[in-house]
Amino acid sequence: MSNEHIYTNRELSWLQFNERVLEESEDLSVPLYERLRFIAIFQSNLDEFSMVRIGSLFDQALLKKTVYDSKTKLTAKEQLAKVYQGIRMLLPRKAQSYEKILQELAQQGIEHIDMQNLTSVQFDYLKLYFEKEIAPLISPQIIDKRQPFPFLKNKEIYVGVHLATKGNTVRLGIIPASGYFNRLIFLPVQEGIQFVLVEDLIWFFAELVFNKHQVVDKMIFRITRNADIDVEDEMVDVDFDYRDAMEELLKKRKKLTPVRLELHSAISDDLLNYLCLQFSIEKAQVFIDECPLDMSFVFSLEKRIKNHEDLFFNPLLPQRSNQIDEKQSMISQIQKEDILLHYPYHSITPFIRLLNEAANDEQVIAIKITLYRVAEDSKVINALINAAENGIDVSVVVELRARFDEENNIDWSKRLEEAGCNVIYGLPGYKVHSKLLLITRRNGNKIEYITQIGTGNYNEKTSKLYTDLSLMTARKEIGSDASIVFNSLFMGSVVESVSHLLVAPLCFKPQVIALIDKEIAFAKSGQPAQILLKMNSVTDKVLIDKLIEASCAGVVIKMLVRGICCFKPGVKGYSENIEVYSIVGRLLEHSRILVFGLGERQKIYISSADFMTRNTERRVEVAAPVHSLKIKERILNILDIMMNDNQKRRIQGFDGIYRHIENPTPPLLNAQEKLFKLAYQQAQQVQENKVSAHKVTYRTKVRKVKKQAGSQKHLKNKEL
Repeated sequence: MSNEHIYTNRELSWLQFNERVLEESEDLSVPLYERLRFIAIFQSNLDEFSMVRIGSLFDQALLKKTVYDSKTKLTAKEQLAKVYQGIRMLLPRKAQSYEKILQELAQQGIEHIDMQNLTSVQFDYLKLYFEKEIAPLISPQIIDKRQPFPFLKNKEIYVGVHLATKGNTVRLGIIPASGYFNRLIFLPVQEGIQFVLVEDLIWFFAELVFNKHQVVDKMIFRITRNADIDVEDEMVDVDFDYRDAMEELLKKRKKLTPVRLELHSAISDDLLNYLCLQFSIEKAQVFIDECPLDMSFVFSLEKRIKNHEDLFFNPLLPQRSNQIDEKQSMISQIQKEDILLHYPYHSITPFIRLLNEAANDEQVIAIKITLYRVAEDSKVINALINAAENGIDVSVVVELRARFDEENNIDWSKRLEEAGCNVIYGLPGYKVHSKLLLITRRNGNKIEYITQIGTGNYNEKTSKLYTDLSLMTARKEIGSDASIVFNSLFMGSVVESVSHLLVAPLCFKPQVIALIDKEIAFAKSGQPAQILLKMNSVTDKVLIDKLIEASCAGVVIKMLVRGICCFKPGVKGYSENIEVYSIVGRLLEHSRILVFGLGERQKIYISSADFMTRNTERRVEVAAPVHSLKIKERILNILDIMMNDNQKRRIQGFDGIYRHIENPTPPLLNAQEKLFKLAYQQAQQVQENKVSAHKVTYRTKVRKVKKQAGSQKHLKNKEL
């Protein structure tokens, strides 16, 4: 059997995932604005994919030595050809979906005005607006023999104007479509909303800008540059600050090679050839997209249409966990039992409370934490700064290489250092991707630990959008392992041995393989064997092959994989005992869960790592065992609900294609809505219990008062 029958190329699997995102924009059961948002997410995903993955393949294709995909054995050039073909198949679907949504929005009184079909009133208003508000602020430029082609910024939108010349040479005028003006321009109307995009306005009135020239053609375009950068070893030595190196690389990223040219409409061959020459790209890297080239305006539009509640999902707010008593300290509650928060169904507030308590606890002697991505106005950072100012030893691992969050993390690292925190920037050659917090307390002569292990970032914003798990425990053995992790990080080395946690790059994959091997042994001995996995992506060939081996041995394997999955389930003789599902819905599935075995021997872990080679071999990742029987039961219930979703769950077939469940048998189940419903019910039950307890307390007090009054009356009567 050929490799492509069992394995799927990583980049093509990612395109399948983004196709599932696009499908949400086509789903008529999704509210109208939310469908528009899914198109914006699809576009944003594709932008990052082009900058990073296509950029990486582009670099590989330039190498003298041919690089092959480890699974499908495709070369970089072959992968690029298939990726370009896949993108070209998706863009017309995107445009068709966008057009349908615009038509339906227009029926709701929200119109994206077509510049080609303006009324006289609209034309007069927009012409005046252009002359007064836009023209004075733009910086047009004509490129000819005397003027070299300018540097164009990554993902910035430009209007290009093909100007007539006497010969066959191309003369191009360029107008940046961004600057000191708003991208969304709203027309004054008594009812409804009418808007245009500034690039459309500039394109329409471009002749007014180049009024001394004959305009042959006009276009709206943007380029995407390779952003696949990393810190070169030679840049970092004892005399060169790591943070300075990252700041230099961020400047470099903005000037890297173009890998994609997007056009809003077709242009002449002469102009296309000219642009390909200027950007040093091939025609295969040119894409025509009839939608706006940057869909981020969708999020700005949202503010203007908030009153149209029917266009949005019903608001669902994170709830209080029924494990937590808000009147008791977080530390004391964690010392009594392990606590699990499930975002966004539960609020992140208890975790922030824990940090703030620790920052003001005289018994706390140290706080250590790994930070990968944090919110812009981070309460987590503020708590750490407060702790340092209170004299607590605060040590923070800030990963400056968190892609596209580098500048944010550089700024935060400076603030933390200024507050007196001990800050390091990860390890040479390894990103620190773990989500780990260790609070060390001195209680008399005893040292106590509070440890938190998460599957997602310490980010209040994404905790409302991403599904993640956060385990808080006072178990000494977990705290001791966490202490080893932090000591290794601050000594500049990777963890070589721990007893309970799984810690990449050295102590994660071997342990996972050992756990799979145990299930293989049980299956071969004729006993029931099972593996349940939930994660974002699966690309690690060693782990894939081990799962295939387990399947062949008879182990039942069920996997929830949101994004990339580099193998096909259900292939006879290979993966026939493996089922792969993907859920794409209103929330981004981000939690990672590993379950091995059944019954009393069952082991459950939550993890920061996916089954990707970059996670298992090139990052510091942490997975934690779940010991609490109550929490184990909750996690298994979460997985059961998700694996029985018949609304948003797709099933991957042996052909690699993802399909919805056709004609689902009632009751209909949307896992994310179900989990929110349960969170609401549990929070309501907690509130009702409080009210009930209050009533009981009140009645008890009343009876006590009456009894005391009766006793006093009896005494008086006796005295009389």
